[in-house]
Amino acid sequence: MYAITVREPGTPDVMEWTEVPDPQAGPGEVLIDVVAAGVNRADVMQRQGNYPPPPGASDIIGLECAGRISAVGEGVVGLAVGDEVCALLAGGGYAEKVVVPAPQVLSLPDGVDVATAAALPEVACTVWSNVVDTAGLASGETFLVQGGSSGIGTHAIQVAKALGARVAATASPKRLDRCRELGADIVIDYHDDVASALLEATAGHGADVILDNMGAKGLPNNVKALATDGRLMIIGFQGGVKGELNLAALLAKRASVTSLGLRGRPVDGPKGKARIVDGVREQVWPMVADGRVKPVVHATLPMRDAAEAHRVLEAGGVVGKLLLTT
Repeated sequence: MYAITVREPGTPDVMEWTEVPDPQAGPGEVLIDVVAAGVNRADVMQRQGNYPPPPGASDIIGLECAGRISAVGEGVVGLAVGDEVCALLAGGGYAEKVVVPAPQVLSLPDGVDVATAAALPEVACTVWSNVVDTAGLASGETFLVQGGSSGIGTHAIQVAKALGARVAATASPKRLDRCRELGADIVIDYHDDVASALLEATAGHGADVILDNMGAKGLPNNVKALATDGRLMIIGFQGGVKGELNLAALLAKRASVTSLGLRGRPVDGPKGKARIVDGVREQVWPMVADGRVKPVVHATLPMRDAAEAHRVLEAGGVVGKLLLTT
């Protein structure tokens, strides 16, 4: 098969479309002929040498894909050759074929074609595991997503709205209207004092749940923006990994700060990917099927042009997801 390989850590130009050995489905696994793969910030970090795959995972970049099952390993039930599916991956998505543990495979949600479905697994599993499963966002609560125009952000806005939350989103000025179109009740220019703007818009209440991709840089402002009993979920470190946390402010609000990774989780167990995928299948897929949540695709490029996709992502201005097609 052909896949995107990385000669050495560096710029997008280090990625090449080269021939590599075909993967083989082992027990409990399926082989997927990839139709499309999603592009994520984590892919950029891996290309740069800053986010190595977990032990045992493919070193080919790519955390999600969609396609058709071409082989089924021993012990797999409920999946068959020819099924159109999408999947959460620990690696290997930028390729013509990928092997996936069967519990990380999802049938396509109703109304979504196989290529577009590649935009869903990573964002759906990230948002569900953080916002719903761990933070427990409930109807009537206020939810703030930092980076509302990103792949995660566009999905999180819609899921939170479907859950009955009041939704606030930050973005650049040019993309605030898009966040509003997706369902955000409050939109804030991320250059502004986000906490003060949110507190003003919510009559001093703040956010019951915050989904943050900045990490250290945004920590003080996020704590300020939290409501009493608020939950701050950190899923990225674009603003650094070390910050100062005001524990007195956190204690006064009875608030919590949690950081949950997805890629390195085991397949099975109470914190495993299988449980997260099951949650997405049961709770998020119905939202997609009835139109409350829609995949947001900024652009689709040939997989051999993955370097260009990375350049586009790094340049900024992407709303939703970039997809690569074989």
